[in-house]
Amino acid sequence: MAGVDDSPIVSFATSPAGYRHWKLSVDGPAATLTMDVDERGGIDPACDLKMNSYDLGVDIELYDATQRLRFEHPDVKAVVITSGKDKVFCSGANIQTLAASSHPQKVNFCKFTNETRCAIEDATDNSGQVYIAALNGTASGGGYELALACDHIMLIDDRSSVVSLPELPLLGVLPGTGGLTRVTDKRHVRRDLADYFATKSEGVGGRKAVAWRLVDEVVPRANFHNRLSERIAATVAASARPAGAGPGITLTPLAKTRTGNGIEYTHVSAKLHRDLGTVRIIVRGPSATVSSGDGSSGDGPASIADVHAQGAEFWTLAMTRELDDLICDLRTNEPELGTWVLRTAGDPAAVLALDELLLAHYDDDWLAREIVLYFKRTLKRLDVTSRSLIALIEPGSCFAGSLLELALAADRSYMLDGPPPDDPDSEERAVIRLGAANYGTGSPGTGSPGMASPGMASPGAGGLGPLPTANGLTRLANRFYGDKSGFEGACDAAGRDIGAAEAEERGLVTFAPDDIDWEEEVRIAVEERASFSPDALSGLEANYRFAGPETMETKIFGRLTAWQNWIFYRPNASGPAGALRAYGTGQRADFDRKRV
Repeated sequence: MAGVDDSPIVSFATSPAGYRHWKLSVDGPAATLTMDVDERGGIDPACDLKMNSYDLGVDIELYDATQRLRFEHPDVKAVVITSGKDKVFCSGANIQTLAASSHPQKVNFCKFTNETRCAIEDATDNSGQVYIAALNGTASGGGYELALACDHIMLIDDRSSVVSLPELPLLGVLPGTGGLTRVTDKRHVRRDLADYFATKSEGVGGRKAVAWRLVDEVVPRANFHNRLSERIAATVAASARPAGAGPGITLTPLAKTRTGNGIEYTHVSAKLHRDLGTVRIIVRGPSATVSSGDGSSGDGPASIADVHAQGAEFWTLAMTRELDDLICDLRTNEPELGTWVLRTAGDPAAVLALDELLLAHYDDDWLAREIVLYFKRTLKRLDVTSRSLIALIEPGSCFAGSLLELALAADRSYMLDGPPPDDPDSEERAVIRLGAANYGTGSPGTGSPGMASPGMASPGAGGLGPLPTANGLTRLANRFYGDKSGFEGACDAAGRDIGAAEAEERGLVTFAPDDIDWEEEVRIAVEERASFSPDALSGLEANYRFAGPETMETKIFGRLTAWQNWIFYRPNASGPAGALRAYGTGQRADFDRKRV
């Protein structure tokens, strides 16, 4: 079906059997991802993906591969990213596609590719699957940015292969997937050298690339494969990922139905209200009785063995996969639906039980760790989504533990103080409950250092909690940044049901209207949001969602993305005589010389 602008709906569902641009091979503890882009396989059939350039479809496959390596191949410790084409690793984002894309398409493309590169770094830092970039040819623009996401960069030394970030001199834009930030903050390239590098379209290779820290080593062509084998062996030996993790689980296709006014999964649903510019999302929690995976069932949480037996059907993993796909779908295909209303339904105790099970085994079971890390990444994807988020907490909700993070991620939350409006005689009331997923594995607000393997983060270590935002703080700590008494007051209520009046008093929700005012308060909030400038709202939300410290990740999704967003709008880049449109025509861009 077609989207609101009659462009085809983009699907994020794929698998290795359907890849057109990547080849995934696994050999014991090592895997290789070979980029071999099908020139005629772009999302836009009018644009040829030459020189291993990529579009969103290429990156959807890469994201899928990184996910499958973590869940389907737990014994893999080293992942090599290389090229299947001679003398070129990757020439970056396809310029023809970018020039033909609308502004929202450009920005969403950059955001998704940024998230995929962050997921690669997360796999290296927290899962012990260490990525190696084996550049068997030139890596320019987004191609070099892909290499920058890896832990180690090898560049072939053939007197022609270089690395470069040519976006500014050639296209009048910035590197779109974190290149500027990673050069300085991750690879510690000196500022003046970084400035020179980002304005030199020819790039840098050979010993100079090593001396400037742009790559880790250059290797002669004759010795490239032998040196790569040595690097793989050393990486495997040093990896903190446990050996003998056993069989992985298969990430089976999602059960998804998409219609003109809704998207339905097993645990997640979205109703699209185009007249109001809103999406109403509901996440359904697990049942109080958890299946063991062998046809039997019992009260309370499953054992960790049951989690493995259920595999992709285990509620936390299944729900996370659905929510992840929904966020990507809505961001890409429904740009005019600017307000997302978040609701949950189910048993809070069941959510908390599964949270506790996963966190109890975070340090000793690879699958428990991967599920928690995946939910962390999905919440981060929600955090950086330029949509207004409003959480509604009602009787029958299960905003507890991990699902409470949805309300804490919202720009505003409303909790009903009274019975359901359609059942005024009901005794049921809305409650929320803080759990270890919100504040870590130790005492609330402090956390305790976990028993993580060397080089791998443990939830709660340093008091950061298992589900931090991009700035490294929990959403609870973000909420009460600089307000120690407020933070401690909220944490004092951990482990028990918190009603609407108390939740409002402790600052855990924004407002707690009674049943008389509920529907009117919610209606006004949603309609008011839809009346504001979408551009101004995106700026407002991006500024308020991350308090306190700045990290490489917040710079990429905040500072760099904001500037790129603005630059993409400017005639110097995207106008009729702008650099994006002039590229490849032989004509020079006609710049407006005023500095703004």
